[in-house]
Amino acid sequence: MTVRVRFAPSPTGYPHIGNIRTVVFNWLFARQQNGKLILRIEDTDRSRYVADALKVIEDSLSWLGLDWDEGLKRDGGYGPYVQSQRLHIYREKAEELIAKGLAYRCNCSPDRLEEVREAMRARGETPMYDGRCRIKAAGEVPAEELHVIRLKVPHEGTTTFHDLLRGDISFENALIDDQVLLKSDRYPTYHLAVVVDDHMMGITHVLRGDDWIPSTPKRIQLYQAFGWTPPIYIHVPLVLGPDGKKLGKRHGATSVDEFRRQGYLPDALFNFLALLGWAPGEGDEQEIFTRQELIEKFNVHRINLSPAVFSYDKLDWMNGAYIRQMDPQELLDCLIPFWVDAGLIPSEIPTELLPTLRLLVPLVQERLKTLRDVIPLTDFVFQEIKMLPAEAFVPKKMTAEESIRAIRETQRLLSGLVQFTAEEMEGPMRELAKELGLKAGQLFGIVRNAVTGKEVSPPLFGSLQAVGRERTLRRLEQAEQVLLASIESGEV
Repeated sequence: MTVRVRFAPSPTGYPHIGNIRTVVFNWLFARQQNGKLILRIEDTDRSRYVADALKVIEDSLSWLGLDWDEGLKRDGGYGPYVQSQRLHIYREKAEELIAKGLAYRCNCSPDRLEEVREAMRARGETPMYDGRCRIKAAGEVPAEELHVIRLKVPHEGTTTFHDLLRGDISFENALIDDQVLLKSDRYPTYHLAVVVDDHMMGITHVLRGDDWIPSTPKRIQLYQAFGWTPPIYIHVPLVLGPDGKKLGKRHGATSVDEFRRQGYLPDALFNFLALLGWAPGEGDEQEIFTRQELIEKFNVHRINLSPAVFSYDKLDWMNGAYIRQMDPQELLDCLIPFWVDAGLIPSEIPTELLPTLRLLVPLVQERLKTLRDVIPLTDFVFQEIKMLPAEAFVPKKMTAEESIRAIRETQRLLSGLVQFTAEEMEGPMRELAKELGLKAGQLFGIVRNAVTGKEVSPPLFGSLQAVGRERTLRRLEQAEQVLLASIESGEV
């Protein structure tokens, strides 16, 4: 048997990261089993259709490297793969069930249906259809009259299905509604369309979130009505936020595009999602995997039945680990769009700016958790800074006058360097600190605060080289002026 799994998103919104985690599991399972992943678009809910959602879905999967084998834009012989292009199939199948006596037409008005539900709620019962049209004689609801088509669900016994992780799961038929299969607008409901599509496209395994378990009996009833064998079900726990509640916007980024814009790498996010509710094996503490390693190790039986908790701290750590493994030029290529988006550099990069950008990469590579972190770490290189208050230039156990002397001597030293490079300035600056009777940290702190406007920055001398001699000296002069003004006013 060739394993065939599917991702069937609805373009009513952007793909949620919890859903994408399930796609990762499907992708790994298909690759591990030498099977196929099908991308099918379930677009029959026209009232909630979002115009650009389909493009976002494609872009998100492509960015994460979740390539599909057939489906949207990749014909595998089972198409069309867009439900709105398959409406005639669903209508034929619904009529087929009527002909078998397993479904019926229902012309109950929305107002009547709501009255029935309200009455059942008042009696403490689960609201569901009361079967009024079910007992009507065949043809009593004419086909040309506005109506829906409902499935005749058995009222007795139970409906049982097998879950690969959980075993047999049963539901009382008396609690299963006569579900609508075809709406009055002749569009199928989700349950009819998904069952027909999964069967006709040869889906062998349905790997999805466990929030779908309560509705699975409706699918099983349809498979039984058609005389088809259902696929193997694998229901995985949902992804929760750090507070133990269902992952949502209050926890931060929720869509793949948001994670991309926040500076996460696709391989890091993929690795993180693969381990979100799955582990490679007993005693295996490895956490950074290549895609091939994950494919080889993936086993659906090792999916944890407890809800997975989305830890941004863990993702940040993992993303930082991937960043540190990157080739400098590759990292530079990834950082440039973030500098551009922040307005720090032009989209058409001048040739003379490239050496500075290349210089910054090794300075920040060990400090980045996300690509976006490069903006606050390096903005002082590209734009004028806001000068810090005088106390920022007076370390502990020093006076303002001593700081002014330190700044002036630093200016003298840096002005006289033949090459304004990190290698050329570090040794002399350390010697200068000794000559001034200061600890290196004291002198370097004054210079860092003056030139970068930050108390924490990338390595100092590389930062000075990136800023350049002229601007470095000018900022030191400005810091000196701040100190002189504070002395005159008696502030320090």
